[in-house]
Amino acid sequence: QIYVVFSEELKCWCRAVFQSVQCHTVHYQLRCFLVDYAKYSLVESDNIRVPVGVFTRLPYRAKKCSLYCTKPVTLHLDFCENTAKIGPAKRWDTAAIQHFRDLLK
Repeated sequence: QIYVVFSEELKCWCRAVFQSVQCHTVHYQLRCFLVDYAKYSLVESDNIRVPVGVFTRLPYRAKKCSLYCTKPVTLHLDFCENTAKIGPAKRWDTAAIQHFRDLLK
């Protein structure tokens, strides 16, 4: 379900999908994915609204996607045999993600 949230960081209202809720002493904060900006943000519960009318039917500006036929790899070290081989990995490591972001900039 899509909601409208006010992002303090962007200083504007955005469409969002909620990921999780964090309880604080006075208020709740919700971790959400801003669908038009492709970023995650923490939003206070006071800054959440239900979208109305045509606003709900607008296409998202950001889409989750992946690179075609590109799989994560990692360096496997074998200290007994004193070798290093590149092999498949389950996830991209943080250095590879940062390098890809730097290339995009």
